[in-house]
Amino acid sequence: MDVSFLFGQFLGGLTTAMFLFLIASGLSLVFGVMRVLNFAHGSFYMIGAYLAWQAMQWLEPTLHRFWLAALVAALGVALLGAVIERVLLRHLYGREELYQLLFTYALVLILGDAAKAIWGTQQLSVSRPPLLAGGLDILGTTLPTYNLFIMLIGPAIAVAAWLLLTRSNAGRLVRAAALDREMLGALGANVGAIYTGMFVVSSFLAGLAGALVTPIQSIVPGMDVEIIVEAFIVVVIGGLGSFWGTFWGSVIYGQVLSFGILVFPSFSIFSVFALMAVILIVRPWGLFGRPIR
Repeated sequence: MDVSFLFGQFLGGLTTAMFLFLIASGLSLVFGVMRVLNFAHGSFYMIGAYLAWQAMQWLEPTLHRFWLAALVAALGVALLGAVIERVLLRHLYGREELYQLLFTYALVLILGDAAKAIWGTQQLSVSRPPLLAGGLDILGTTLPTYNLFIMLIGPAIAVAAWLLLTRSNAGRLVRAAALDREMLGALGANVGAIYTGMFVVSSFLAGLAGALVTPIQSIVPGMDVEIIVEAFIVVVIGGLGSFWGTFWGSVIYGQVLSFGILVFPSFSIFSVFALMAVILIVRPWGLFGRPIR
């Protein structure tokens, strides 16, 4: 195994990590602010992928068709998230996490059947955008330009979200709602609007991730269940509710999975679950999280 091969494994793991971060970041934000375990987050990801494919069929073939389709998909999933939060989910605030988990699991079943009824069960795919169709030669490894774009958009979203949460008035309200929503409401803030906004942002990120994954992965029923398991592993490793913990948890997951294939070719996923088990035993609140009191 030469340096170029190992570097290629590193880049592959980093691409996987940034996809997972786009998905898991919304999951972690919702729990960190709203204390809701949204098991349906993977379904929003799947709906985003299907909406991106549908938008590609509707739009005329142009240079920017893929990006318009990705935006339509993300906004469509954000709208779906807003309706679900306003009409259904807000009635479960303050209750035990088990009720929220059962409710969001019911959403998984409903959205999964709805996707099958609308788009069928056949595999669907989307071609890569023309601007990112080529590749780059880095240290003897050919890196697809689209993968490089994914590697860059992940940290960009992380930095933008961090700045929004720490340097803006809206971010201060969000952090205050996470600490004590009753006190914030007593001070006159609209906590309901804050919760709706966070759920919409989380759904937008899930829909965007689903749209961006379509050029490198087939769109099939059941992709939501697979991705939500990986997203939960990421937030367990990094710390549920910790935004930067989710980022570094995604990086750790991607690299352990990528290099685990070299050590355990037939049990590569075992290395990730083993890591999660060790973290749950040694530090149950994650590497960057804090104990919930």
